[in-house]
Amino acid sequence: MDEKISGKTIYFLGIGGIGMSALARYFLQEGNTVYGYDLTPSDITASLAERGAIIHYEEDITAIPEQVDFVVYTPAVPKTHQEYIFFEEKNIPIYKRAAVLGMISSHLPTIGIAGTHGKTTTTSMVTTLLHVQQPLLAFIGGIAKNFNANVVIDDHAQMMVVEADEFDRSFLTLHPEVGVITSMDADHLDIYGAKEQLVQSFQLYAAQVRGAVVVNEKIAAQIQHPHKLVYGLSSDCDYYATDIQLLPNSADFVLHYGNESLPVHLSVSGSYNVLNAVAAFASVREFCQLRGLPMLPEQWVSELSAFNGVKRRFDYRIERPDFVYIDDYAHHPEELRAFITAVRKIYAGKHICGIFQPHLYTRTRDFAPQFAEVLSMLDTVILLDIYPARELPIPGITSQYLLDMIQNAHKYLLTTEEVIPFIAQHRPDVLLTMGAGNIDRLVPKIEGTFAIV
Repeated sequence: MDEKISGKTIYFLGIGGIGMSALARYFLQEGNTVYGYDLTPSDITASLAERGAIIHYEEDITAIPEQVDFVVYTPAVPKTHQEYIFFEEKNIPIYKRAAVLGMISSHLPTIGIAGTHGKTTTTSMVTTLLHVQQPLLAFIGGIAKNFNANVVIDDHAQMMVVEADEFDRSFLTLHPEVGVITSMDADHLDIYGAKEQLVQSFQLYAAQVRGAVVVNEKIAAQIQHPHKLVYGLSSDCDYYATDIQLLPNSADFVLHYGNESLPVHLSVSGSYNVLNAVAAFASVREFCQLRGLPMLPEQWVSELSAFNGVKRRFDYRIERPDFVYIDDYAHHPEELRAFITAVRKIYAGKHICGIFQPHLYTRTRDFAPQFAEVLSMLDTVILLDIYPARELPIPGITSQYLLDMIQNAHKYLLTTEEVIPFIAQHRPDVLLTMGAGNIDRLVPKIEGTFAIV
């Protein structure tokens, strides 16, 4: 695949996904014709259609144009899909999304941000900081509020920022100049089988990093690289934070590296966002050192202060003295733990109600005790049915199965239609929605119902 692709007809199988849609926007902006299939319409597909993409929502080979130069697909689409089979039979080149990202990044010096948690926010932060250096290309696994997009496409991009996804070992298509690893908790065990194999893949990713690897102190011992930099909260780290103060919608801390110390103000809260900010600063500084770019630490800190967060990551939707509503993408026990712990610190003594939609039958099965333990930290727990995504049901693995394990007197299994009447009746001090499925469609309904006192 050439550095610049223009004038081609490109077909996306699963065009509405956050990563797929970013690539579709990129190819549209490069002057290509984009067609695509997705299971359901969304704001993302509507936005792509406005930019010229031609999208349909049913398996239908008659909707495929006569000429297709190549296909981009996501593993979320099964290979039994009629359209996938059609392309195979026609011998039309089919590339995984990750492979296409790897091809694009091979032409640009790149920062790749990996980790089972924290990578989307860190990628957004890195993009925000690096944007002041040179024109760039960035692919983000969420909607960065500073850009109101999941992709940044500057003309004449000189560098690239990419979220390096461990699912299906996708990040092994990347060979970045600087790599970041934020976390390595067990996940995607349907792919990896055991945590040891997941860690092994992260080490393989680190080995492909050409310059420096920036690693969270909690996992640093498990990653080997000749130029490894460690970040965290300990003074033993190469980059670390002290004097952390968490407030609603903000955090303050002091950033240390070498003999330098800088006060940092964030417009997002959560101790994990402090760590994400330290990782972002460290990776940008190391990248600029390697590339011979100007060192702008004060400007980077200023950009961190201006960072507005990512949609569905500690995302305040309503904030009043009598009622707070925060939405988050958390769908793994450790993400939930970090999110709920942060909310507990900020809103100590308040009644906190959490609505959680489990994502995938396999993840629910593999981590049910951990989910139950973390969700028990809430004052009131509401579960929605499991969002299956790409999976078929597993006998016995249901939201009721998970609910029965939760140690909480105030726990409920509700339909989406029952949620708003329940909230209206019980009215907690703080409401949380959590999950990676289609719970996001509930967010504007809750916001619209309770935005006014």
